[in-house]
Amino acid sequence: MTTVMLVHGAWHQPNSWAKLEAELHALGYGTHTPALPSAGEHPTAGMHDDAAVLAAELASIAGPVVLLGHSYGGIPITEAAAGVGNVDRLIYLAAYMPDSGQSMYTIHGIPDPEDTGGLFPLINEPRTSLYGDLPDAEAEQAVSPLVNQTIRSFAEKVDVAAWRSIPSTYIITEDDKAIPPALQEQMAAQAAEIRRLSGGHSPFLSQPRRLAALIDEIVRSA
Repeated sequence: MTTVMLVHGAWHQPNSWAKLEAELHALGYGTHTPALPSAGEHPTAGMHDDAAVLAAELASIAGPVVLLGHSYGGIPITEAAAGVGNVDRLIYLAAYMPDSGQSMYTIHGIPDPEDTGGLFPLINEPRTSLYGDLPDAEAEQAVSPLVNQTIRSFAEKVDVAAWRSIPSTYIITEDDKAIPPALQEQMAAQAAEIRRLSGGHSPFLSQPRRLAALIDEIVRSA
């Protein structure tokens, strides 16, 4: 059976995937949820470090893998998948989908920072921007474990874009308040397939069963 590797976004940790993992397990999928070293209590790692962790994790999995990145997670999966041979499909969930030579800064058209040391501030109003379609209690529960994120992770540029050689699906979240849907549409135009979900930036929390069914549909249709 296909394994689904779920790669978290900035400021998050692997436990953010718990609801979606349960739904995918119910459908018969195995899951892996690696921790990106660019996010944590005192992180210093960059995007290339994240990609190296993912590549090592991918190499340890027997059989085909669907590699899904959420938000920032789309950047390191783009690089990591290029170096291994078992990734059947890339899924970008409301995610950055860089080409070679791009970073999060370049995708937004922002000049590279002069100093890439230190931490990038948490997104404004995370309760609204990340979890706007969650009830208040669940949104507060999602915000409380958020951690620090390095500037390096947002500034380092991708060396190789794996979506140029591996089939890719982009899932646009149509009511997203963190990555504007218009920007998602631009990036999704690079993908082999586009799917859409109504709702906000974090459907793995707000609608995990629906998202799991969509992932299953993407895998089966491929």
